[in-house]
Amino acid sequence: MGVVLCGIVPHPPVMVPEVGSRRAAETADSQNALLELGRRIAGSGAETLVLITPHGSVFGEGVGITMVPRLRGDLGRFGAPEVSFNLPNDLELAAEIRIKCEPYNLLTVAVDEQAERIYRGRASTGLDHGVTVPLYWLRRAGVELPLIVVGMGLMSRERLYFFGRAVREAALDLKRKTALIASGDLSHRLTRDAPAGYSPRARDFDARVVELLRQGDLRGLVEIDEELAEEAGECGLRPIIMMLGALDGRDFRSEVLSYEAPFGVGYMVAVLTPGEPRSGDRDGLAEELQKRRAQIVAARRAKESYLVRLARRQVESHCRKTEPPEPGDVPPEFQRSGGTFVSIKKHGQLRGCIGTILPTRDSIVEEVLQNALAAANRDPRFFPVRAAELEDLQYSVDVLSPLEPVEDLSTLDPKKYGVVVSHGRRSGVLLPDLEGIDTVEKQLSIVREKAGIAPDAPIKVERFTVTRYT
Repeated sequence: MGVVLCGIVPHPPVMVPEVGSRRAAETADSQNALLELGRRIAGSGAETLVLITPHGSVFGEGVGITMVPRLRGDLGRFGAPEVSFNLPNDLELAAEIRIKCEPYNLLTVAVDEQAERIYRGRASTGLDHGVTVPLYWLRRAGVELPLIVVGMGLMSRERLYFFGRAVREAALDLKRKTALIASGDLSHRLTRDAPAGYSPRARDFDARVVELLRQGDLRGLVEIDEELAEEAGECGLRPIIMMLGALDGRDFRSEVLSYEAPFGVGYMVAVLTPGEPRSGDRDGLAEELQKRRAQIVAARRAKESYLVRLARRQVESHCRKTEPPEPGDVPPEFQRSGGTFVSIKKHGQLRGCIGTILPTRDSIVEEVLQNALAAANRDPRFFPVRAAELEDLQYSVDVLSPLEPVEDLSTLDPKKYGVVVSHGRRSGVLLPDLEGIDTVEKQLSIVREKAGIAPDAPIKVERFTVTRYT
C-alpha cells in the first residue's frame, strides 16, 4: 500500500504529434519511455496518480493542491484543443495529503474556484501542459486513474522534500495505492538556439542529474549546486525533490528510461520503484536535512546585526501572535530619527520591501519596527508573510542619510546613491546598488516609471546614501 511507484517525466508540447507534427518524431526516445512508464504504472496496481507540475498553481509560501471534483484541460493553447482531458480528482486523498503536510510546517493552498479569484493569475483549476503532455502518453499506455494535481512550491529544498513524505503517509493511512510523478524538463540552455539562451554549464547539470538518478543518490539530488541549477534554467528540480521524499528511508530501484535534448532542452524519463524500509535507518534523510537546515538558520542568525534581529523578531512575533520584541539597550546611533527600508528575501528572491524616505517616528528603532511589519504584510506585490515561511526568510535594513538636492546629474552614481524623483504630486524612490542598474539613465528611467512620471516631464531629483545592515 502507499506509494507504489514514482516517476519523472518531461512535458514539451512539441512531443505531442497533434502539436509538433513532424517535429514530434524527434522526441521518439521520450515518447517510448513514457509509454513504458505508463505500462509500469498500470502494472503497479496504482489507484490514484499524483502529479507535481512546475507550471500550475505555484506559490512562494506553500504548495497548491487542486481541490475541484473534475480536472479538465487541453492543449488548445498550443493549437490542439482536440487533445483534452476530463478526469476525476481524488479529493479524499488530496485532503489527507494536506493534513499530513501540517506536522512538517508545510503550508498547502486549496486551489478551487475561490482561490482562482483570490490568487488571480497565480492559481488555476485547469490542467497545464506540465500535466497534459505526460498524461497524453500515459493514457496511451492504459493509465486511466483518478488524478491529484500539485503545483511545485518555492520554499527550501529541505521542506519540499517533506512533501513526498506527506504523500506517502496519506496514501498509507487511506490504504490507497498511489503513483507519484514529478513533471519537469531539465536544462533549457543546452544549445546556442535554446529557448532560454545558452550556458556551457547546462550539460553539466543534466549529466549530474542523470548520473545521480542512476545511482539512486537522494542526498546528491537534494543538495545539487544551486548556482549550477540556476545556470541550467531548469524547471524540474523542485518537482523532483518533492517526489523524492516519498522514498525517504526506503530501499528503491532507480532507472533512467531515456534522456535526450533535441531542441536545446533536456528531456528525461525515469522510474523509481519503492522497496522495504531500510534496516537501521530510523530517521532517514529528511530529519538529517531538517537538522542541518536548523544549524544553517542558527548560524545565520548568530551573525545578525542589531537592527536586522529586531526586524526579524518583529515579523516573527506578528506571524506567531506572540509579544513584540523589546528593543533592549539601543545603540546611540539608532536613537536619532531617520528614514529606513526593511527588505525581506526568500531563497534570494524579494519577498517584501517597504520603507520611509523621511522619518515618521522618533527613532530609527521605531522606524524599523514599523517598516518590518509593513514589508511583511503590506507590500502590494506580495501576499502577507505566513508563519510557515519564517525559517526561509532573510532580512536587511537600510538606514538612509538626509536627502540632498541634485542640480547636476553627473553627481549621481547608482552604486553609491539612491534617488528620489518627483513631479507635482507624483514621486518615486529607488535604493542604491541594485542588481542590473548600473547607469544613471537606467536608474532615473526606472524610478520615473515607478512614479508614473512621463519620460519627458521635468523632475526634481534628490539623492541619498544608505548604510546597510545584514
